[in-house]
Amino acid sequence: MLTLYLTRHGETEWNVEKRMQGWLDSPLTEKGKEDARRLGKRLEAVDLTAIYTSTSGRALETAKIVRGERPVPIYEEERLREIFLGDWEGKTHEQIEQLDAVSFEHFWNAPHLYAPKRGEGFIDVQMRAFSAVADIVDRHRSGHILIVTHGVVLKTLVARLKQTPITELWAPPFMHGTSLTTVFVQDGHWKLLNEADVSHIEEIKHV
Repeated sequence: MLTLYLTRHGETEWNVEKRMQGWLDSPLTEKGKEDARRLGKRLEAVDLTAIYTSTSGRALETAKIVRGERPVPIYEEERLREIFLGDWEGKTHEQIEQLDAVSFEHFWNAPHLYAPKRGEGFIDVQMRAFSAVADIVDRHRSGHILIVTHGVVLKTLVARLKQTPITELWAPPFMHGTSLTTVFVQDGHWKLLNEADVSHIEEIKHV
């Protein structure tokens, strides 16, 4: 049996500023680093076979912090990058709403209608991300694999596993930074064990 542990990168400076990141990047905050250390502590008893990470710096740094001093290989995978947001990248939510109110409304409240002139749709992200994870599963038929990626990527992957439509993409739970989603894979069958678990993040756990 293969167990996949999927997580979102830790909190970044642009997350705090409510800037859309996409393929651009910003550094992890101290909270983001601490949450990654907590996830590493949570997973310390898991004998990780390998770690796969988005090529974005925020994901790679998260992967390295979670790994700690363990001799676990880290592989970078471009298909695990966040949704490409074109001209929105680096801009705040407020700026984007002023720039492109209709698309911004669709992005958050009618994701099935989101069709950017420059960028990826949610189905595009789902297809490329799932192909990456499927390749990882083909490569590792057993063991424990950590996958470090992004919020939109995780929401589209979970939607695929739960067979829910893109219309319900933003249904709870929220994918907090370093939240843990666990998937069992055996004999071609994929089972979602838990979704966006944050029991290792104290300030969220006690809310």
